[in-house]
Amino acid sequence: MNILHKAAQLFILGFQGTSITTDHHIWKDIEERNLGGVILFDQLLALKSKKNNIETAEQLQTLTGKLQGLAKTPLLICIDQEGGRVCRLKPKHGFPPQPSLEELGKKNDLSFTETIARTTSGALQYAGINTNFAPVVDLNANPENPVIGSLGRSFSATPEKITAHALAWIKGARDNNIISCLKHFPGHGSSSVDSHLNFVDISNSWDKNELFPYTKLIGENVEMIMAGHLFNSKLDEKYPASLSPFILRELLRKKLGFNGVIVSDDLQMGAIINYYGQEEAIQLAIRGGNDLIILGNNLIHDEQLLPKAMQAVENGLNKGVILPEQIDEAYSRVHKLKLKYLKEKNH
Repeated sequence: MNILHKAAQLFILGFQGTSITTDHHIWKDIEERNLGGVILFDQLLALKSKKNNIETAEQLQTLTGKLQGLAKTPLLICIDQEGGRVCRLKPKHGFPPQPSLEELGKKNDLSFTETIARTTSGALQYAGINTNFAPVVDLNANPENPVIGSLGRSFSATPEKITAHALAWIKGARDNNIISCLKHFPGHGSSSVDSHLNFVDISNSWDKNELFPYTKLIGENVEMIMAGHLFNSKLDEKYPASLSPFILRELLRKKLGFNGVIVSDDLQMGAIINYYGQEEAIQLAIRGGNDLIILGNNLIHDEQLLPKAMQAVENGLNKGVILPEQIDEAYSRVHKLKLKYLKEKNH
C-alpha cells in the first residue's frame, strides 16, 4: 500500500444523502481513494437542511452495508450519539430516547448508565455503526459553557464521578462491540466559547483535574480519545490541542501513556478553519499527532473534500511538514483498532 493510500485511512469524512449510487463522491472516496471512515449526521448545516444521512434504522442498515461493501479495509462508521441534546439517532427516526449525560450523572446509578450505553450501542450495532464519539468526560466546571454545561453534556463537575460513569458507559458499549471515544482532550468544560464557532482559549480557566478521567480511563484501555480545538498557553504557546505535538505527543502519549487512537475534532470548525487554511490544518493535525482526522463536510460542504485533503498530505510530505513515518505510525494504530473491532473481509 503506497503512502497516500495509507494516509486516506486516516480520514473520517461526512457526506450528503440517505443512500448512495456509483456517481456519489463517497463511493469513489471509499472504493478508489481508500477512505478510512465516515461520520453520519441527521442534518446538513451547510445547506440548512434538516435531513441528511438518517431516516430509519433499516435505511441506515442498508446505507452502512453499502458503504462497507465498497471498502477493501473495513470502514469506521462513526456518529455522535451522546444522549440528550446531542443525539443523531432520534425518536423521530424510530430510535429509543436517550437521557443526557448530565441526567445520568444526577441519577448517579452506574448500573443504569451501563444499561443506557448497552441499549444505545445495541441500536448502533443494528444500524451498522461501529464507532460512537462518546462519552464526554469534560468537567462541568462552567455551567454556562455554551457547548458543554448549558447543553447537559457533562456527567458532573467531579472528576471521580465522571470517570466512574464513563467507565460504565464504555463497558456497556463494549458489550455490543462499539468503539468508544473520550472527548474533548485536554478538557472543554471550563470554556466560555463554542469551538464550532470560534477560537477557544482555556489558558486561565483550565485545571489539571480535567486530566483525571483520561489518566484513569487510559488504564482501562480506552480505544480512542478526541483532541479538542482548545488553546492553553500553559501547555502550548502556539497551537490548540488538536494541532499540538506538545499536548498530543508529549502529554497524552508520553506522560499519560495513551497508546490508542487519537482523533481530531472536526477540522472544519470555526476554531480551526477561521485561523488556518484547510491544507495547513490537515498538515498540522498529522504532524501534531492525530491518528484520525475528522472532516465533517457538514459545517462546510464540498464533494471534492477528500481529493483536496490528499493533495494537502502530498504537499506536506513534499515540503517535509509531514514525515512518512508519522503517517505509518498513525496508520498502524488505526489498522490495529480495526483488526480488533471490525471484521476483515476477503478480497
